[in-house]
Amino acid sequence: MKKILFFSLLFTVTLNAQLQWRPLPTAITNIDNQRFDDVYFLNDNLGWAANGAYAAVYKTIDGGATWTTQVTEQSLGGNYYFRNIEFLNENVGFLGTLNNLFLKTVDGGDHWLPVTNLPTMPEAICGLDTVGTSTVFGCGAYFSPAFIIKSSDGGVTWQYKDMSAYATALVEILFLDENTGYASGADSNGGVVLKTTDGGDTWTPIFHSGITGEYVWKLQILPSNTNVVFGSVEANAPNNGKMIRSTDGGVNWISKTVPFTSVQAVGFLTETHGWMGGYTSTIGTNFPFMETTDGGDTWTDAGVGGNLNRIFFLSDHLAYASGATIYKFSENNLSDPNFTETTRVPLKVDILPNPVKDKLNVSIAFKENDHLVLELYDASGRFIKFLKRDIIQNPSIKQYTFDFPYPSGTYLLNLHNDTGRQSVKFIKQ
Repeated sequence: MKKILFFSLLFTVTLNAQLQWRPLPTAITNIDNQRFDDVYFLNDNLGWAANGAYAAVYKTIDGGATWTTQVTEQSLGGNYYFRNIEFLNENVGFLGTLNNLFLKTVDGGDHWLPVTNLPTMPEAICGLDTVGTSTVFGCGAYFSPAFIIKSSDGGVTWQYKDMSAYATALVEILFLDENTGYASGADSNGGVVLKTTDGGDTWTPIFHSGITGEYVWKLQILPSNTNVVFGSVEANAPNNGKMIRSTDGGVNWISKTVPFTSVQAVGFLTETHGWMGGYTSTIGTNFPFMETTDGGDTWTDAGVGGNLNRIFFLSDHLAYASGATIYKFSENNLSDPNFTETTRVPLKVDILPNPVKDKLNVSIAFKENDHLVLELYDASGRFIKFLKRDIIQNPSIKQYTFDFPYPSGTYLLNLHNDTGRQSVKFIKQ
């Protein structure tokens, strides 16, 4: 809810040449081209950032000019992926991971303790949202199962709701108030958005992308008009991702193509002016951070930023984004002149032999603990078959073999893991 409250109801956009996105001059080291999965601010100055694969939380009290390390995976004594971070107030906050660990702080992030009193402990929490003074929602997981957790007392007690009747995977959860909210992810037919008006007790599907393999990855409620909801649709190569928008609280939707596949972050100032970001799976290609001023009909390169997962607005002249680093949209000139954009390093995948015959043999090198969803698509991006979900416990090279009773032609092996998504082309003789 704080994503909405900081905007004036008399929201007016007054952009000028000085209002632009810039990489912040932080002391945060982004090792091996891994990204910051989330950024969260309570006000103009006080905020936190969570790095994903090289798991660490950083805090700033001066609008991102300087950062202090608060917790790392080393200090927790494990190997974790930090997915999201949210705060109810300057003291009480929550940190979601993809590794059977959910953390809470009551001192602004100086100390974190595991949440252990959930009725069912999720393996991964992919989305978090705080609303009001004491309500917290979470959801997951991108690799299944689909669930929602809720606390109405600041994380003292929790409820767990199985959402498998509505989705196979949930990635994002976003509430307008304690009763009205949205969740998004995927079902067997593609990307899905769900809505509740009773605090999460019941849910109604309100959007389906209709293309198997797609996810509705992130959601945004427009602060100046809360009937306007945006979503980002992550596609599978070679298909492009999409921006979706509803102007009536989710009753009707329009969809606009975005000129890259891996669309994840979404953030709009008005119904027509906004940005979307994500990653690509091609080494050496800059990750896109795209801008539109006509509601998604056309897109241009914003010229800064990459590998985005979150765009977080505080007002019409202040926003932050998490990706290859932390980016700030503001009028000041705070920037890192030495920052160089880096590309996501995809998993190293070998298919041998290629062309394949009756067996598909796959070798994948994992640098960290990870999760994996393997799916098969044809050359046009049409879903053929789910192959496997796997939990990777240690850095390793894993081998997979699948029967391949399909006609001769070109196919795409799609890999979805904690750091992103990629497709590998191969041929059946």
